[in-house]
Amino acid sequence: MNAGEPGPIGPQVDRFPDHGDRLRDPSELAEILGDWMSGPGPLYRKLAEALRRAVHDGSLDPGERLLSERALAKALVVSRATVVAAYDELRGLGIVDSRRGSGTRVVRQPGSSRPGADGRVPGGRATSIIQRLIDGPVSEARPLKAGGWGLEDGPSSGARPLDGGGWGLEDGPSSGARPLDGGGWGLEDGPAGVISLRHAMEGAVPELGVELAALLAEDLPVLMRDIGYHPSGLPALREAAAARLTAAGLPTASENVLVTTGVTQALALAAQMYLRRRSIVVVESPGWPGCFDVFRAAGARLVGVPLDGDGIRVDELARAFAEHRPDLLYVMPTVHNPTGALMSEGRRRRVAEIAAEHRVPILEDNAYDIGGASRPPPIAAYAPKGAEVLSADSLAKSVWGGLRIGWVRAPAGTIERLARHKAMADLGSPVLDQALAARLLPRLPEITAARGAVLRDRLDHLTALLAEHLPEWRFQPPAGGSALWIELPGRDARAFAQVALRHGVEVVPGATMDPSGAHDGYLRLPYTFPADVLTEVAARLTAAWTELTDRSAIQHFDP
Repeated sequence: MNAGEPGPIGPQVDRFPDHGDRLRDPSELAEILGDWMSGPGPLYRKLAEALRRAVHDGSLDPGERLLSERALAKALVVSRATVVAAYDELRGLGIVDSRRGSGTRVVRQPGSSRPGADGRVPGGRATSIIQRLIDGPVSEARPLKAGGWGLEDGPSSGARPLDGGGWGLEDGPSSGARPLDGGGWGLEDGPAGVISLRHAMEGAVPELGVELAALLAEDLPVLMRDIGYHPSGLPALREAAAARLTAAGLPTASENVLVTTGVTQALALAAQMYLRRRSIVVVESPGWPGCFDVFRAAGARLVGVPLDGDGIRVDELARAFAEHRPDLLYVMPTVHNPTGALMSEGRRRRVAEIAAEHRVPILEDNAYDIGGASRPPPIAAYAPKGAEVLSADSLAKSVWGGLRIGWVRAPAGTIERLARHKAMADLGSPVLDQALAARLLPRLPEITAARGAVLRDRLDHLTALLAEHLPEWRFQPPAGGSALWIELPGRDARAFAQVALRHGVEVVPGATMDPSGAHDGYLRLPYTFPADVLTEVAARLTAAWTELTDRSAIQHFDP
C-alpha cells in the first residue's frame, strides 16, 4: 500500500505486534526446532514444518523477527537455498512475512490468541531433551542386509556418498529411510531412523520383575489395608534408604529421609523452599540442563563454577560465594553429569566447610552413580555442625527410569519443611512403587555391580572405536556415570550436532549443558547402548565429522 492510499475498512489485526524487535540466538532457535530433520521429504519442507509448529505452539511469538537466511543456514549447517525455500513456503502459507529493512517476521494469525504457558523455561536449555521424552517410546534398531542400521543402502535411498565414506541426506526427495519394528534401543519411531543420544537410559534390571512378583504375592494384602497416604514416604522405604546411607558412611535415621518422585522432584521441592525470583544458585559448569531448568523455572539466576579432576574447584567456589552471596549450591559429587568426574574426599570436605562458612545450603545430587565401585560418603558426612546439606538419590539410573522413586536426606527439621511442600505437590509418591523400591534397595549393591560391569564393557568398546575412527577427539575416562564428555578440536559442537542429525544421530552439544552457553566445543556421548548400536553410532559420527571438517563441505553450507 502506498502512502496516502486509504486502508481497508473494518477492524485490523496488528500482524507485527511490538516484541522489542527480539531476535533469538541461533542456538536457542535450533533448540526449539529440535530434531527437525527427522522424517521423509526434502529438508526445506521439514524445516518449514518445524517452524510452522513452533509458531503454532507459541514457541515463536507473533511479530518475532526470524534469523536471516544466511544466519539460520549457518546455525543449522544447511545450504542457504534450503532456508530460502523454507521461508518461501511459510510466506505462501501466510505464517511469516518479509519487509525490506525489517527481515522476516512471524505473522499474527486472524482470530488467534496467545496460548497458555507451554512448559518451556525462559532461558532454559533442556527443551529439546524434555521434548524427546514427551515424544514417546523409541523403536528397536535392527541391522539391514549390508550391516547398516535403519537407512537403506545405496544411492537409490536418496543419500549421497561423502568424501570420507558414509551417506548424507540430500536436500531433495525422501531419504529412503524406513521405519523399523520392535522397541528398545534409541531409534525414534517413524521413517527417519535417527539414533537419539539425548538420554543415557536402559531398560529395567531383571531383579525388578522378581521383586515385583514377590510384592504382589506377599505384601499386597497388607498394603491394601493401609490408607495409602504417606507424604514423607512409606516407613519401610525411609528405613531402607536410611540403612543404605548409613552403610555408605553417613549415619541416618528414617526421620532424616523424605521419599520423592525421583530426584527431579527433590530438586523442585528444594527450589520451592530456598529460592525466590532473582535468587542465586551456584552450580557446576558444565552440568545437566534439566536440573538447571528446575532452578530457572523458580526464577533463579545460575552462576557456574568450573571443575577439575577432583570436582568443583574450591578456589572458584569461594570466589563465587563471596561475590554473589547465593541462596543455594547444587553439585553432583557422585558422579558428575556430563563429565563423569568423582569428587574426591578432600574436595567434599572443603566444599562443605566453605558452604558452612558462607551459610549456604548444599543440594548434592548422587543419582548419576551406577557402577558399583567403592565411593566416598556423601558431602553431608563431611559437613561441620550446623551446616545444611540435602543429599538426593534415586533408582532411575541403577534400576529403571520407570520406577520414579527417589529420596532426599537432610536434618529432621529440613525434612519436615520439605514434607509440607511434598504434600502440597502430590500428597505422597505411589505406595506400590515405594514398596517395590524398599524391596530393591537391599539388593542395590549386587544390581549396580552387574550393571556397572556391562557399562564398563560398553565403554571399552566405544573408546576403542573412537581411538580407531576419531583419534582427534579428546576425552578423559569417566569415573562413573554413563557418558563420555568429548572435546571436539577446533569445531563448534552445535554445528556438528546439525550435521550428525543428517547422518542419523542426535547428540547434545556442550553449550546446552553450560549455564552461560560455554563449552561449545564439547559434546556428551552416552555408552548405554549395546555394542552393535555403538558400532553404528561411531560409523555415523565418523561420517558426520568427515563432512564437517571437509573444506568443500563447509563452503557448500556457507555460500
